[in-house]
Amino acid sequence: MLSLRPRAQHYAVDWLDHSKSEKEEDILSSEIYRIRRRQAKFVGHIMRREGLENLVTTGRMEGKKSRGRQREKMLDGMTSWMGTKRVTDALSESWDRESWKDMIAKSKGQGT
Repeated sequence: MLSLRPRAQHYAVDWLDHSKSEKEEDILSSEIYRIRRRQAKFVGHIMRREGLENLVTTGRMEGKKSRGRQREKMLDGMTSWMGTKRVTDALSESWDRESWKDMIAKSKGQGT
């Protein structure tokens, strides 16, 4: 059957679609930053206290490691996002509240 409508090209991107996707990307990146910032604040709060949460986050399990690729820990992802080289550097910074806030603010490239 012959269609009178022109066929849409698969590789063509409409300008409105392009601008919508950029807006969605901006919204998504701001939401991800907001989530990461809240996680970092929570981790700083936990690390300053000497409770069960601190022990669970920084402790090690006895015995052999399981086979296969190890799971990424929350602290590993946070240190890569914040730009520190080691988890211990980030944990030592968490004891000083002002330096921890500065570290969180610099991770996005914004000041406090």
